[in-house]
Amino acid sequence: MRRNNDPNPFDEEEVNPFANAAGPGSKSRLPPLGPEPVGFGNKHDATVDIPLHNMNDPKKKEKDLAAWEADLKRREKDIKRREDAVSSAGVPTDDKNWPPFFPIIHHDIANEIPVHAQRLQYLAFASWLGIVLCLVWNIVAVTVCWIRGGGVKIFFLATIYALLGCPLSYVLWYRPLYRAVRTDSALKFGWFFLLYLFHIGFCIFAAIAPPVVFHGKSLTGILAAIDVFSDHVLVGIFYLIGFGFFCLETLLSLWVLQKVYMYFRGVKN
Repeated sequence: MRRNNDPNPFDEEEVNPFANAAGPGSKSRLPPLGPEPVGFGNKHDATVDIPLHNMNDPKKKEKDLAAWEADLKRREKDIKRREDAVSSAGVPTDDKNWPPFFPIIHHDIANEIPVHAQRLQYLAFASWLGIVLCLVWNIVAVTVCWIRGGGVKIFFLATIYALLGCPLSYVLWYRPLYRAVRTDSALKFGWFFLLYLFHIGFCIFAAIAPPVVFHGKSLTGILAAIDVFSDHVLVGIFYLIGFGFFCLETLLSLWVLQKVYMYFRGVKN
């Protein structure tokens, strides 16, 4: 039996979710909403822990970031430079390792030249060292002649021969031969043969030292040695030693030319 004031549990009740749940006379049976989510500006929001050890010195952090960025740019430029060198030269960039006490060039016959061609490359290297020795001794002998009254012009000429001859001989014929043997390049072999003939011609001219430039005394050849020997025996001895060096260099260069030509024919056949 239903009482007058008792609600009917089977009656359909309209529920308005937007109605004020706490308003008077509301018949909503929705449970009250829980606490609002944190982080929306309420005074009861949860506290977010933020590490402060990286924010103690913002200036230092900015400086470290700038230094790191500069180092990164430097590395990128270095990589780009190496890539450009590889693309232009066709060979990997090499570190300078010779001479050991002051490296100015890269030279590694044992690791870069094929085993069957290493002896040939060592002979060519000896030929290059030989012309360096000849030009250096030429300066010494001409300096002695200058001190004995030979004039300063021949000293300047001898210095020019050495300053130009040593690096140019390496760049013009020894380095092309090094790369030719390393890569079997016919073009580099041809470049070597052409310029090495000029090298041999200079050695023959220096060994003779005809009186063409300043009576030939700027080179320690046989004619210059005979000319100065009658005036100063000591100067003549220095010139004779220089003549012997140029003769040995000429013979060694002819031998190297023959060996390289035989090697070139054997590679191409």
